[in-house]
Amino acid sequence: MKKNILLMEDDEDLGETLEELLSGENYCVTWVKNGEEASEVTFDTKFDLYVFDINVPIFDGISLLESLRDADDTTPAIFISALIDLETMTKAFKIGASDYLKKPFFPEELLLRIDAKFLVQKEEILHYKTLSFYPCTDKLVKEDKTLHLSVMQMLLFKLFIENFDKIITKESILELSGIVSESALRVAINKLKKTTSLEIKNIHGLGYMLESC
Repeated sequence: MKKNILLMEDDEDLGETLEELLSGENYCVTWVKNGEEASEVTFDTKFDLYVFDINVPIFDGISLLESLRDADDTTPAIFISALIDLETMTKAFKIGASDYLKKPFFPEELLLRIDAKFLVQKEEILHYKTLSFYPCTDKLVKEDKTLHLSVMQMLLFKLFIENFDKIITKESILELSGIVSESALRVAINKLKKTTSLEIKNIHGLGYMLESC
């Protein structure tokens, strides 16, 4: 069955190139040119992947994805953008982006990332004790019950679950999450531990680590 991709790109040449490339690789592509069109089409069609430019007319890609996530839309999303500042990239991942490709890029690179994402979606499930995590959809299941984490909690969860037995410095977590203080970070991590039963250890003077089980 063909995978449905929503492409939002206002550059005519790039949009046409990507649509032709992905369609030629047996993907079903819906190409829109602004945030309003993208928002409307998501009401009528279920997509397997979003590919969003950030700087598009009416409202931008980040605002669109944020509104979709607020509506419990967990469709994986890749941003393509000429914006390369850390603040924009951090916000993109914070609201639930799966990948971020900086312009200019070779169209074939985007195809490689899309192919890899669907391969992971088909094959990879991360397990931890009674938890099962599906990375491409951010679905988290505990003892056959789906857990619904906030955007911040999901960001922290993914950071730890993808870095078993690795110390993550407090500074790195604060920078990636946008949490403003170490005390607020402690509260967020304690809440995450209570909700998910993750064995997150405070490594004194260094940071935090999730111990594999």
